[in-house]
Amino acid sequence: MQDLIKPWVIIEDEDISPSRWYPLHKQKVQLPNGLIVDDYFLSPLGDVVQVLAVTPDNQVVLTRQYKHGLGEILIEVPGGMQQKGKTLEQSAVAELEEECGIRASENDLEFICRFAINPTKLKQVTYGYILFNAQFNATQKLDSTENIEVLTLPAREALRMVDSGEIWVTDSMNLILMAARKYPAIFCS
Repeated sequence: MQDLIKPWVIIEDEDISPSRWYPLHKQKVQLPNGLIVDDYFLSPLGDVVQVLAVTPDNQVVLTRQYKHGLGEILIEVPGGMQQKGKTLEQSAVAELEEECGIRASENDLEFICRFAINPTKLKQVTYGYILFNAQFNATQKLDSTENIEVLTLPAREALRMVDSGEIWVTDSMNLILMAARKYPAIFCS
């Protein structure tokens, strides 16, 4: 079967980033039908890691924090950007320790899923992991821009919060739903 869908050809790529916090590129691209678009904007934000940490008694660890883009306080799965010079797994355990005070090994993580939130305008993939037997065994090491409240609640309650719209950040919802699909027993007890 012949593939009728072809990728666009990048003719020019200019970094017009206004700051180090938000990379932005202006591209000139040619579509497979020959059309040239000379002002296609996208942001190569970089990849994200998240860890759904589950304690021995099936409590999940979530974060509650202010997100300035929406101007709201939101509940999410702990995570952050892939850190420079670190693998996805190294970044995941580093973010979990920094945000929640949970130290774990990369080998303790199990990959659950990956997803893209807006692949039209963002070059960013979120990688979701689950950590079983999570222990609060370290101290939070928050960035200067972070103020994070750590929440623990039964896994079934986190799933209910997704269903009710209390947890509505896309990547957190997706990871909780995919984990519940893969490990239903955790979310039923």
